[in-house]
Amino acid sequence: MLLIGLLPALVAAKTLEGVDLPEQVPVEGRNLVLNGAGIREKFFFDIYVAALYLPARMSDAARILQTDQPWRVTMNFLYSEVDKKKLDDGWEEGFEENVPSAGLTALRERLEQFKAMFPTLHKGDEAVLTYLPGKGVSVTIRGEQKGVVPGADFARALLSVWLGKEPVTGKLKKGIAGRPLRRKIK
Repeated sequence: MLLIGLLPALVAAKTLEGVDLPEQVPVEGRNLVLNGAGIREKFFFDIYVAALYLPARMSDAARILQTDQPWRVTMNFLYSEVDKKKLDDGWEEGFEENVPSAGLTALRERLEQFKAMFPTLHKGDEAVLTYLPGKGVSVTIRGEQKGVVPGADFARALLSVWLGKEPVTGKLKKGIAGRPLRRKIK
């Protein structure tokens, strides 16, 4: 009976900056678990809440990047407007900082395909990036499927934007890698 009473608490969503983050998300017939979440900040502004979902929790960023496994990153935008050009520049910078130049050359066409899927985003918009081995990274924005970018190499490079040696921010890397944050997830 005690376990039945605790069940709702075990499956309840967490909240970060008003964004509900479910403990699990269904992906292709299996559940991915919330690994961690954090806030992308720039110049003291909160831009978006990012959450990483994996088959099992892992806290080693290098190991997460090396493991060819399904994952999902959700980006829930907090800032009033993030212009498409700024998004494109951010993706470009993230890839340049974390992918060797030879690898970036091999990814260039797919990176352009990926960037083309993103419009200007506004507060309340959600982008969902889901990687499935053998299929690629699917991009869903505001609930609309935009396309799939193939390749485990692309997926690893994309995830390195948050978990690589030069992540978008160290705090965000720490948060999605499942380490404690300055702002508590409720």
